[in-house]
Amino acid sequence: MSAPVTAPPGGPEPALETENLVKVYGSGASRFDALKGITLQIAAGESVAVVGKSGSGKSTLMHLLALLDQPTSGVVAMDGQPVSQLKPAEVAQLRNERFGFVFQQFFLNPAQTVLENVVLPLKIAGVPRRERTERGMQMLERLDLADKAGNRAMDLSGGQKQRVCIARALVNKPTVLFADEPTGNLDSATSRTVEDILFGLHREEGITLVVVTHDDDLAARCQRRLVMQDGMIVEETRA
Repeated sequence: MSAPVTAPPGGPEPALETENLVKVYGSGASRFDALKGITLQIAAGESVAVVGKSGSGKSTLMHLLALLDQPTSGVVAMDGQPVSQLKPAEVAQLRNERFGFVFQQFFLNPAQTVLENVVLPLKIAGVPRRERTERGMQMLERLDLADKAGNRAMDLSGGQKQRVCIARALVNKPTVLFADEPTGNLDSATSRTVEDILFGLHREEGITLVVVTHDDDLAARCQRRLVMQDGMIVEETRA
């Protein structure tokens, strides 16, 4: 079992926490225990890197924290409320309103414009078109992409696509930003630019930042580093 991993003593209340979190895939001979009882707290406004080899459970943990999947057993809580107490529609609303996501694969619609991709969370939330456009353009301006608003997403460079993903992740003003290998497809100079954007937002906006990465330099910029192995947190260090 994982030893409890806690937020800094005397710090902010946990934004996210888990208790004895277990995730099992398959059964019988094909059973795979992806998580083996993770107890964890992430404080509001904290930056946390989750690192480990492929198959260690780090992406599984992020998917459960981000409410993209459900645990086999155990508890995920946000602001002290167990998510299992919420209805599926309430979970979806919470995820859309409170979380932002940046993935290695971008997941942009190549046929849509940059602006259309960015405002998708607002469209899902039912925000009127004029307000969507206004907020989307504000975010693109912040990330130096306003001149690309009408371009198709497929016509951008890798670094530009990742900045579009960051704009989309932030357009709903989330309190927690999840980044899964956010620099995995980028060259070193572009990676640094994306890192600077993420940590600038964390510092200036107080966004809680949870990063899953193989990149030691990226992990070192976080306030806390959790090392996973075989579905357990085996090491914790603080900056």
